[in-house]
This record gives sequence, C-alpha cells and structure tokens, in this order.
Amino acid sequence: MVADFEPKIVAFCCYYCAYSAADLAGSLRLQYPSNIRLVEMPCSGKIDVRVILEAFEGGADGVYVAGCLEGDCHFLKGNIRARKRIGYVKKLLDEIGIGGERVEMFNLSAAMGPRFAEIAAEMTERIRRLGPSPLNKAYKKEPASSTAG
Repeated sequence: MVADFEPKIVAFCCYYCAYSAADLAGSLRLQYPSNIRLVEMPCSGKIDVRVILEAFEGGADGVYVAGCLEGDCHFLKGNIRARKRIGYVKKLLDEIGIGGERVEMFNLSAAMGPRFAEIAAEMTERIRRLGPSPLNKAYKKEPASSTAG
C-alpha cells in the first residue's frame, strides 16, 4: 500500500435522485471525502461501459454509478440497465487485472443525502485498501532494487 495514496474516485450520478442526494448532503453540511468527483447524468441508464473504462484510463482508482431506487427510475428501467452494465464491467476489470471491486452501483432517492455521504466514505475506504489502480500513472510500482554488490 502506498503511504501518501489518496484515491481518485469518479461518481456518475443520475440527475433526479443520486445527484439530488449529493446536493442534499451538501445542504446538510455532511462531511464526505473530497476525492469524489461527481458527474451529473440524465439517468444512470445512460452510463456506457466505454465511459467507465475511460475514467480508469484517465487516472481514476475507483468508479461508482448512483441511480434512482429500483422500481423508481424516472426513465422506467434505466437503473436496471446500469446495474447490468456495472456487472459486465466488474467481470471485465477482473479479467484484465484491474479488479472488479473498483467499480460499484448504488441506488438512492433524492432524500438520501446522509446515505450519499456514507457511500462516498465507503468507496474511499475500499479503494484505499485496494491501493492505486494499475492504470494510475501517478503511482507506478517501483522496480525491485538490486542487491548485487
């Protein structure tokens, strides 16, 4: 584990629920880690596998998608589509050696500001335990030192 590692986490949030929950958390002055980068989306169902992978290529150590509560999506089944895509990305990240546990899906209502803050803290702690993403150029592994003398 890298001593000075502060994870970079991207949170793709649906406008109607998860982004509103983040806004509520801020209005309530709830503390959550400042390393979370919010990206507002019209619906979590608009998230694309390519966009998640590009976040990792861009240096993210973790990514999460936050959508409406299941059965309560403003676009009917967007959050269900998002959950399926996250499942696919988890498998893909495991296969290529990045680790599927670096990506997650959460469901929130607009009134769940405290839960939004909890999720941000949980994801930050999870990614800290995992360490930097293998794609994070700021924390490339140092080569083993030679003991030849």
